[in-house]
Amino acid sequence: MRVNKKYSCLPAEEKGIHIINIRAIEDIGYDQHESTLLNSLSKNPDADCKYGLYFRDGKRKVDYILVYHYKKSSAGRTLARRVHHNDSSARSTKQDQPLPGKGVQLEMGESEHHMDYHEDDKRFRREEYEGNLVEAGLELERDEDTKIHGVGFVKIHAPWHVLCREAEFLKLKMPTKKMYQINQTHGLLKKINSVIQKITEPIQPKVAEHKPQTVKRLSYPFSREKQHLFDLSDRDSFFDSKTRSTIVYEILKRTTCTKAKYSMGITSLLANGVYSAAYPLHDGDYEGENVEPNDRKLLCEEWASYGVFYKYQPIDLVRKYFGEKIGLYFAWLGVYTQMLIPASIVGIIVFLYGCATMDENIPSMEMCDQRNNITMCPLCDRTCSYWKMSSACATARASHLFDNPATVFFSVFMALWAATFMEHWKRKQMRLNYRWDLTGFEEEEDHPRAEYEAKVLEKSLRKEHKHKETDKEKLTWKDRFPAYLTNFVGIIFMVGLTFAIVFGVIIYRISTAAALAISSTPSGRSSVRVTVTATAVIINLVVIIILDEVYGCIARWLTQIEVPKTDKNFEERLIFKAFLLKFVNAYTPIFYVAFFKGRFVGRPGDYVYIFHSFRMEECAPGGCLMELCIQLSIIMLGKQLIQNNLFEIGIPKMKKFIRYMKLKRRRSLDHEEHMKKKQRYEMDYNLEPFAGLTPEYMEMIIQFGFVTLFVASFPLAPLFALLNNIIEIRLDAKKFVTELRRPVAVRAKDIGIWYNILRGIGKLAVIINAFVISFTSDFIPRLVYLYMYSENGTMHGFVNHTLSSFNVSDFQAGTAPNDPMDLGYEVQICRYKDYREPPWSENKYDISKDFWAVLAARLAFVIVFQNLVMFMSDFVDWIIPDIPKDISQQIHKEKVLMVEVFMREEQGKLQMLETWKDKDKKKGENCNNHSPRLSRSHSGSLSSCHSYPLDV
Repeated sequence: MRVNKKYSCLPAEEKGIHIINIRAIEDIGYDQHESTLLNSLSKNPDADCKYGLYFRDGKRKVDYILVYHYKKSSAGRTLARRVHHNDSSARSTKQDQPLPGKGVQLEMGESEHHMDYHEDDKRFRREEYEGNLVEAGLELERDEDTKIHGVGFVKIHAPWHVLCREAEFLKLKMPTKKMYQINQTHGLLKKINSVIQKITEPIQPKVAEHKPQTVKRLSYPFSREKQHLFDLSDRDSFFDSKTRSTIVYEILKRTTCTKAKYSMGITSLLANGVYSAAYPLHDGDYEGENVEPNDRKLLCEEWASYGVFYKYQPIDLVRKYFGEKIGLYFAWLGVYTQMLIPASIVGIIVFLYGCATMDENIPSMEMCDQRNNITMCPLCDRTCSYWKMSSACATARASHLFDNPATVFFSVFMALWAATFMEHWKRKQMRLNYRWDLTGFEEEEDHPRAEYEAKVLEKSLRKEHKHKETDKEKLTWKDRFPAYLTNFVGIIFMVGLTFAIVFGVIIYRISTAAALAISSTPSGRSSVRVTVTATAVIINLVVIIILDEVYGCIARWLTQIEVPKTDKNFEERLIFKAFLLKFVNAYTPIFYVAFFKGRFVGRPGDYVYIFHSFRMEECAPGGCLMELCIQLSIIMLGKQLIQNNLFEIGIPKMKKFIRYMKLKRRRSLDHEEHMKKKQRYEMDYNLEPFAGLTPEYMEMIIQFGFVTLFVASFPLAPLFALLNNIIEIRLDAKKFVTELRRPVAVRAKDIGIWYNILRGIGKLAVIINAFVISFTSDFIPRLVYLYMYSENGTMHGFVNHTLSSFNVSDFQAGTAPNDPMDLGYEVQICRYKDYREPPWSENKYDISKDFWAVLAARLAFVIVFQNLVMFMSDFVDWIIPDIPKDISQQIHKEKVLMVEVFMREEQGKLQMLETWKDKDKKKGENCNNHSPRLSRSHSGSLSSCHSYPLDV
């Protein structure tokens, strides 16, 4: 195990202690670290420390908070104290006296015996860990006199020298004194940009960081040796709160606690319950009277409010407050939402085109024409009777809204839109990298996770027990094989469960359709399809939402048992598993309707049965595209509405209400605590902990799939996604600003694995839309009929061409309708949708040559469409450069300017050295010009002529 000796303050012989006697430890003075614990006394302490934002002295800012639980007796309220590690006095003095109230508390412990070993162990681990933090240079202050019973807080402050040291270690780019002019557009482009700025001024947030900049400070990785390069006139604001908390968190991760024979960083201590929480503080309150201006309040007003939904996001301020990783998420979400605007407009135009041409659509007019008198074969055995095709008129007319030539154009457009969106995001990402000084940033290997270290320790102990070498142990594939096997079996089982549920819904649809067909009321029989489709889709929606939550938990558990080494590996594996399970869960019902329903039904007299009793479902006469549209729209809209309103708004508010009721109950027990004003860290402790960006990204990625994968069947999908995202941005913003603890800022230069998933969905969308147009819609059969079989070059006769004939005398025994005279006349020939030979043919009911002609055309269309659209997408990808030209010029300019700065510095040093050499030479000559006698009498001073101090 790696133990950071630099930050360990324990002697070697004390690192093997397991069970610790409290009094013995205190007697030998073990818990007295190099720092001293002093009382923080102040006349008005809460006002001095701005209610928790500063230490008790009101000068040192709180950069991070550690929270722990402790047992306190009923009489111990008066013994609560606020103590701190004072770094300035810690290095020079040692405290031999116990803490105020501490000895009394232990005597009570001896009399009441209320403290157990586990609590003592946690307490001494905390003391050792906090001592190591002080050794690392941090300053601590403890507060147990809080309104929350049994909860203590450790406030952490990073002094200037620690911030400088860690900024150098982390290679943080900081702004230098050097400023340069950003290249501006000239001529016509400048006028166009100024006009655009004036037009968009009302929708710009009123934030200083959002204003266009004409000058920029040159950035350089911080170095203590080159502090003169940086503008350190205001040291308090040189490192902002986000940077300070990031630096402290890095120290917390690498500082160890070696009490129990193994290394423990903050992640391990949190996992083992030594600390219950660790988080940076919010900048202050965001609402209320007399609230001091702060970034959190500004974000709440200009970003996390539904009243500013029409404005751009203040992305730079979001990055300044939450860090680059969260800033990139909201920037990506903003770009995606903007790109949905043209897609929504084109989708509305395609939908309106379908509405305008509905009355001109010849196939639907033929289906609705009562004079055609087309009698269709029964939809189920025995209980269903013959029916008129004109009864499906409404479905046929509605299907034209989405099944028309414009949908083919829209599919091509959306494929190119997806490629353009990805390229636009790459360019936006590069602009942000330049603006946020992330150019050249490379992620370093993260610290091992607590679970990984525990597993390695367990493996090391096993080898120690067997007297084997334990140098540099790590987990191999053999150690992880049981977890890999569990993952494989678990994922296969979950996918199988999803298929089984979809199959169950299919059985429900078939049995419900048969049951409703027996209905004595004509209205019940006429609305069979609508009733069955609507109820089945609602069942699918409920199941999808429930399984989404279940699969999210299962994916996390499967990832945890793999024990990935770093947080980045853990996140990538979790994303892959969660996306795979949720993708299958969300799209399996839609894939069934699009590609399987109505494909394997057989024909009258020779139907395919499930369990020898249920006939497979058939598509409506107008095709399955209308049903696919219904399925897609209900699942997409229902998922967005329920997840947004119930999960993202309702559940957090419910948790908040439960916490409020618990605190209210505690306050009623202690009126004295209730009267005190809450500190900032107490208020933040009551907020929800940040759980990562994976759920936010996952929701948007699944939505991106709905928008692109089956867009040929639902052109309005981009519009509904746009409306959802306008609300989603403000909803997520409000959650981050008001309902979550402030997350630790994480540096990142891209959105990681999500970009690859988006690209994969974009490629898959081309293939799926090609198959939807070709096999689910009637677009290809219409083209084949128009150019191969139409007598007059029109679509007249198309419906009759797609229907085959069946002689009712060929029904299998027991499958003919119970009421053959339901239509009022005897039926001898009924029609069904398929390409088969008629009953009077020699090869009756065999597949006809028309079927093979249509199939060949469908396959040809898939190949041509797929290759053409992918070529166009790749062409768009190639023609649009990933890095904007002006940004590449600015990056090059920064490099040149940085070289000039260092060249000038070197020249200055050389000139200074030359000056010193000249002075040294002249001084030497003056010494040599003295008389020999004087020289002998002052021989001791000769050397001083050549050794005067130089202040470099």
